[in-house]
Amino acid sequence: MEHHQHLSFCQSCAMPMAKPDDYGTNLDGSQSKEYCHYCYQNGQFTEPDITVELMMTKCECIMKQMDIPNEQIEHTKARIPLLKRWRE
Repeated sequence: MEHHQHLSFCQSCAMPMAKPDDYGTNLDGSQSKEYCHYCYQNGQFTEPDITVELMMTKCECIMKQMDIPNEQIEHTKARIPLLKRWRE
């Protein structure tokens, strides 16, 4: 029986992180447990000045390109402001 790994979500863009490549990296090269590699590399946000509104728009555009249903896009956009990065 295959062990079901707990799916993590990026605390910046809400992207599901299922495999090691999906995770960002800390300054010491270790895996970030909270952020994906699109948002976080070498201990820094890749877009340090992005606002929560821009992040929501960016994710919406990416998800539309991936043909993700609108309902799921709206659900994800609603989650983004609740994520750790935007609460701090």
